[in-house]
Amino acid sequence: MEKRQIKSREEVSLLVRTFYSKVRNDALLGPIFNNHISNWESHLELLTDFWETNLFFARKYFGNPMHAHIEVDKNMKGAITELHFGTWINLWHETIDELFVGETANIAKNRARNMGTFIHLNIFNARKEGEQKT
Repeated sequence: MEKRQIKSREEVSLLVRTFYSKVRNDALLGPIFNNHISNWESHLELLTDFWETNLFFARKYFGNPMHAHIEVDKNMKGAITELHFGTWINLWHETIDELFVGETANIAKNRARNMGTFIHLNIFNARKEGEQKT
């Protein structure tokens, strides 16, 4: 497959679907995602909206990913670690490198890295806040 630029929703969808296919089959991440997502088609569309908004400022995504990730961590009794985030970002970069080139591909890598760090820190802070309430 020839690598191409990320220019439209079509490429974003290809990225999201290819990436989450890997995630679903990953030994570490697969069980978490597969246990928390019941309607994959709907979730993939939502994630495509999310990334299309982040890469092209399309204003199609209006959810709260922070809340969703904190809830997943609560459901897992605080078991999400930096290894999960490292695995996630490595698969994201691998997928981009297999399929895409160019500035938007690099932006997607950087935004994912920043989001992963931000979400991980907020999960950690939410745990601390939860401990203080009990």
